[in-house]
Amino acid sequence: MVNITFYKRNGVYYKFVEEGHALFDEAGNDIVCAAISSMTMLVANSIEVSYSSNVDYQIDGDANRITVTAMDALPEYCEDEKRQFAVAGIMQAYYLELMSMLDDYYDYIDVNEVEED
Repeated sequence: MVNITFYKRNGVYYKFVEEGHALFDEAGNDIVCAAISSMTMLVANSIEVSYSSNVDYQIDGDANRITVTAMDALPEYCEDEKRQFAVAGIMQAYYLELMSMLDDYYDYIDVNEVEED
């Protein structure tokens, strides 16, 4: 199962951590894993390239763990309000898409959120 935890402050998503494997099918045929991997890279690349914003992503292949952090989603880290809303929006969109995937793939995905101070 892929466990994805989203972190937010004041209702704004700024970080997520993904761990594990979907195990929906064998490697190379696992559509759940492929979808999650593709969306993860879309989020990181969009923040970095399309929104010219800093994004920190760390991949630990040994632990099957990916961490993506975009502090510019938070108003206290980003003076450009349009950029802040764009970064926060794509992070929230990813969360919502994963929640939608739960309808069909609840045995393979677990999505949680943590509200921080």
